[in-house]
Amino acid sequence: MGSRAHCIKGEQLTERIGRTPLLRLARVPAQLGVGTEVQILAKAEWFNPGGSVKDRAALRIVEDARRDGRLRPGMTLLDATSGNTGIAYAMIGAAWGFPVTLVVPASIGEERRRILLAYGANLIFSDPYEGTDGAIRLARELAAREPDRYFYADQYSNPSNWLAHYDTTGVEILEQTGGEVTHLVAGLGTTGTMMGTGRRLKDANPDVVLIGVQPDDAFHGLEGLKHLPTAMLPAIYDPSLVDRMELVNTDEAFAMARQLAREEGLFVGPSAAAAIVAAIRVARELSSGCVVTILPDGGVKYLSTQLWQ
Repeated sequence: MGSRAHCIKGEQLTERIGRTPLLRLARVPAQLGVGTEVQILAKAEWFNPGGSVKDRAALRIVEDARRDGRLRPGMTLLDATSGNTGIAYAMIGAAWGFPVTLVVPASIGEERRRILLAYGANLIFSDPYEGTDGAIRLARELAAREPDRYFYADQYSNPSNWLAHYDTTGVEILEQTGGEVTHLVAGLGTTGTMMGTGRRLKDANPDVVLIGVQPDDAFHGLEGLKHLPTAMLPAIYDPSLVDRMELVNTDEAFAMARQLAREEGLFVGPSAAAAIVAAIRVARELSSGCVVTILPDGGVKYLSTQLWQ
């Protein structure tokens, strides 16, 4: 009697987006004066298949656009990015079969450039001295010039960005902490992570304190973060939602990234390290509490930068 083969049902790559672990920091907070009754927990977003928190927003943006017809067969997804959202778009485009064109500053890191090309994305380079704001302006020009060719995802203005975090990141944090989270610390770039996660936590408990993190200077090295006073403000940003703002110096964040790698085993990018700097500042002021922060990505994409030289 012949045997019959059984095949275990697999899942799509994009089904692995979200549900990232919440890691407890131990050694570094204790060394820097955080009390034993205060926990610092970090969402390890590099566990997403595209390697960053931006997988969440990119997936929701694409899903919503396909559902309502803004991204139709034959169209190309277009957006401006400093790297991580672009990687997420390119990954999803490769998996689902639609072309992706990305406007990126010419100063983009070598690792992110190569990853985007590996996924098959078409790259258009903007003025390196204008940063992501310059990339946004150029992407808008391209979208206006050929509206039938491009779906302009516009992550800085698209409500699907923050809704992704309202429906996933915030829910996960509430579940993983048993609702005991007292503070959320998140970097501000597109601001989607803070806007969505913060709203979800506030809906569950209005006493949760939301702390935004941004560079202390317009000329900074914290990739993915915006110095809001000198940058184009994202349309999805609502400053009234943020209870407190922490400004982080690039050198301070770089030092923290190295310390986290060597003393916590956490190999993170500069924006993640900046979030930890701010989280420790907050935690040192508390006698008890549960401080949750978002670590947007890992450190692999920054090996050629000054962070590790």
